[in-house]
Amino acid sequence: MYEALDHAHGGEGHWAFGTGFDEPLAGVDTTVPDGIDPADLGEYCLVLGDDALVLAQRLTQWITAAPELEEEVAIANVALDLLGQARLLLARAGSVGVLGRSRDRATESIPDEDALAYFRDLDEFRNSGLVEAPNGDFARTMVRLLVAATVRLAVFTRLRGSRDPVLAAIAAKGVNELAYHRDHAARWVLRLGDGTAESHRRAQAAADTVWPLLADVFTATDVERRLTEAGVAVDPADVREEVSSVLTQVLDQATLRVPAWPADTAPRGRVGEHGPELAELLGTLQGLARQHPAATW
Repeated sequence: MYEALDHAHGGEGHWAFGTGFDEPLAGVDTTVPDGIDPADLGEYCLVLGDDALVLAQRLTQWITAAPELEEEVAIANVALDLLGQARLLLARAGSVGVLGRSRDRATESIPDEDALAYFRDLDEFRNSGLVEAPNGDFARTMVRLLVAATVRLAVFTRLRGSRDPVLAAIAAKGVNELAYHRDHAARWVLRLGDGTAESHRRAQAAADTVWPLLADVFTATDVERRLTEAGVAVDPADVREEVSSVLTQVLDQATLRVPAWPADTAPRGRVGEHGPELAELLGTLQGLARQHPAATW
């Protein structure tokens, strides 16, 4: 079984990204493109990386609690894919000079991906409210995964043409993973929505709960606007139509009512405004590293 996991998908690390790798950006030109502010590029990488890191952490909360063993493996697989994306993106953020602060020291330093994951404080995270919201029941988790994967896949598909070679390479690797995530979640939403009366009720309640979390997903920050104009980033407003079409199609096929789309609001999570849900999640994510900051194993 373990040998099969190790060699799955041609041994390209689909199951456990990073195994055997010391440098996640090895072989990729990391030079910041001409005319691009490294601070903007680092901030954008945090936006994409934090979404992946936080959603991966949410998904791992289902391990030993999923409805069936096969689904636990699938959820872990998705979480590991996202963790791999987060590692690459946070490494890129650190390589262009994003500053991280340790809770225990006032001095600033250039961090690697581990420092950015474990030693940033709550207001330094740039993830959206869509990924930091609690899991809820299994139906809500699958609807949220469907929505998040659909948005991220649309963005990564366009990022393959980014002027930043690192973002382009990360996106090229990530689109296949994200297509699987979207497909897996869509199959569950179809199964639940068009299943029993109880599964239909729960799936509809999940959609009604998740849809308001899209309020700030399609609103660009100033950094995203500048980098989009420079050919590096993707304005989230540009993927709205595609995301709406995909989600409407899936919910229609699942015999679910598409909730009203929320009015656009200013992005809160992208500027470091988070609620107690993320604080609790970071306590679990960062606890061991902060208790033993110099530990190796």
